[in-house]
Amino acid sequence: MFRISDFSRFTRVSVKTLRHYDRLGLLEPAFVDPETGYRHYAARQVRQLQRILALKGQGFALEHIRELLDAGMKKSALARLLSAKRLELERQLAVDQRRLNAVIASLAEIESGAPPTLPVVVLAELPAVRVATRRARVTSLDDGVQELFEALERDVAADGARAEGPPLAIYHDRAHRDEDVSVEVAVPVMCEGTRVGQARVRTLPAVATAACVVYAGSYDQWAGVMRGLLGWLQARRLRPAGPFREVFLQFNAGAPEPVRLPHAYLVDKPEDFLTEMQIPVERRRHGPVA
Repeated sequence: MFRISDFSRFTRVSVKTLRHYDRLGLLEPAFVDPETGYRHYAARQVRQLQRILALKGQGFALEHIRELLDAGMKKSALARLLSAKRLELERQLAVDQRRLNAVIASLAEIESGAPPTLPVVVLAELPAVRVATRRARVTSLDDGVQELFEALERDVAADGARAEGPPLAIYHDRAHRDEDVSVEVAVPVMCEGTRVGQARVRTLPAVATAACVVYAGSYDQWAGVMRGLLGWLQARRLRPAGPFREVFLQFNAGAPEPVRLPHAYLVDKPEDFLTEMQIPVERRRHGPVA
């Protein structure tokens, strides 16, 4: 038997840690002197301690380690926990790789001396949202999208289904088009049916990772912001993974009063417009950055 101080010295594990493991039921002393309360450990307990330290070094929480020890280190329990830990570490590795790429790209931008070309881009998760939509091919983005929105808002207003939330446009063409553009406009709704007037009701799926940038001012900036955003993605080895969305956080509707749009989103001057670009993204798996 070894007193706790000797066991600590031999195993290079602090007395404080050994006492903590005892409290958690991970490694109880082989003997506790009833008169002095001194803890004593046996040589055979070194192996148990090494198991704990090995699992802890692999990133397991102490409660999971106790679960394994209680199960007698059965292969099935160990394989299950190791598989779960592998998935957790792979996800964390992917997150850390994206962060590393972002840091490298930001350093390159600073060292190049080039002035910033767009506001800060944020990688975010987009929640699912219930919307009414109209989709069409429009010859002109400006006029066509405005007409689609006005028709959609009339459908939703007539049904009393409008929910709080900004309207958005979804662009479905894989490549940029100046004419004959496939666009879907959407507004949040509170209804469970599949139709509202001539509009379709559906749930926009959640997006695990989207590159989002908010810009203020007129829509004349659209092309420049989009070019800058795509350049930002390229520098970070990310690529678009679905139709991009344009969310109108503040805008001038120009629609008739019966539509009753949420006033929080309405402004009069173009300089007060606020728009968010959202591009679903995924990491490039092969090939160099173009």
